[in-house]
Amino acid sequence: MLFSPEFLEVSATVAVTAIACALLGPFLLLRRLALLTDAIGHVLLFGIVVAFLIVGQLDSPWLLFGAAATGLVTVVLIEALSRSQVVREDAAIGLTFPALFAGGIILATLFARNTHLDIDQVMLGYAEFAPEHRLEIGEYDLGPRSLIVMGLMGLLNLTAIAIFFKELKISTFDATLAASLGFLPAVLHYGLMTLVSFTVVTAFDSTGPVLVVAFFVIPAMSSYLLTDRLGWFLAWSVLYAVAGSFLGTAAAFALETTVSGTVATVMGGLFGLTWLAAPRYGLIRHWTERRRLRRAMHDRLLLIHLKNHEGTPEESAESDVRNLHEHFRWTLAATDRIVRRAMSHAWVLCESSHLKLTPVGREIADRDITAGPFIS
Repeated sequence: MLFSPEFLEVSATVAVTAIACALLGPFLLLRRLALLTDAIGHVLLFGIVVAFLIVGQLDSPWLLFGAAATGLVTVVLIEALSRSQVVREDAAIGLTFPALFAGGIILATLFARNTHLDIDQVMLGYAEFAPEHRLEIGEYDLGPRSLIVMGLMGLLNLTAIAIFFKELKISTFDATLAASLGFLPAVLHYGLMTLVSFTVVTAFDSTGPVLVVAFFVIPAMSSYLLTDRLGWFLAWSVLYAVAGSFLGTAAAFALETTVSGTVATVMGGLFGLTWLAAPRYGLIRHWTERRRLRRAMHDRLLLIHLKNHEGTPEESAESDVRNLHEHFRWTLAATDRIVRRAMSHAWVLCESSHLKLTPVGREIADRDITAGPFIS
């Protein structure tokens, strides 16, 4: 039920998880490591199984550290393969995470056969069950455990970004410059990857790896279409994460569907809207800009054509409105629109079906001819 205590707790849990991921997503996107979260999300099983085989308890906190360590091992292996220059970075990701994921499945099959591992929970997660796992201290109920844990993780990410914002910014855009300034880009990189690994691991129980990948990638990609400033990039990413979380959770409760799948779908829809309507980089803006440039090019071609043949023996034939479409290979309808537009701007006059440049049109044509070569 919407706005029930259960809805508020689930939506808050999903939102703080999204914020924790969205704070790091822009840096991964700018470093072209967006799919790294997918790799880490899949290889966690390997670390969980290895840690379980060591401690023998499913509720041990060492499983968390085992999963996080596996995430770091994944990053190191991908970096090693990429720097070897034998394989590309995307291929290195594709080689590493299937191997470790398959290794985790084999270990679980061989040595944890009688242990209950919920495959749906491992692959998808159940955010709607977050309120059932409470964090209690004595008689006090502090709320869903995932909400508290992800809130602390988000605070840690925010603190790290605030402290090392300048260093992360420079090393992300120019690692060579960062190294020359003594910022140790390799240390910053692995520090960032450590935060990513722990964020993915802590979000594992609350939302599952599929939604975690969505939280890392979709808000960052949506924000990337809105701004060129890193600070606003982070702010927009968090805003998209919160909006997608609450709208998706509300839709899931209204439609009685899974929260993880619905939130991911809603966030994908938000990205689609941004992709279409972003004021600078959206598809609509690109379409209108291309249309504007095409119209301007046609207008200039007409003016330059008339200018080049002004005072020549061919002027009468070249300026005849009835022949223009043959010179430019335009359709009759397009030629009519271009001529009408030029006349409406007072660039040309039509006398007995022949076009004449006005002083304004002649000035524009002279300027364009001076600026660069045109063929008419």
